[in-house]
Amino acid sequence: MKEFFSSPAMLLLCIMIIMSIILFITMAVDKRRAVKGRYRVPERRLFILAILGGAIGGWGGMYAFHHKTRHLKFVICFPLFAILQLAGLIWMFIM
Repeated sequence: MKEFFSSPAMLLLCIMIIMSIILFITMAVDKRRAVKGRYRVPERRLFILAILGGAIGGWGGMYAFHHKTRHLKFVICFPLFAILQLAGLIWMFIM
């Protein structure tokens, strides 16, 4: 197991997977709360999770749950963050 995490690229990949799962679930929870008219997850928290590596999960959650798809800042930023994170990950694996 130690060898698996010895590469910074592998560690980053694991972080991105975990954060993407967390943000995907958070998007589902927020959508459910929105439908029920309950207290919502702050947008700031969604963006923080996306920046910390979960952009792919957030982007997927947007379209899986039809949530935040009318908000331009989400439609632009989540895919942009995802592309940057994937580019960084690919760069780390190449180097």
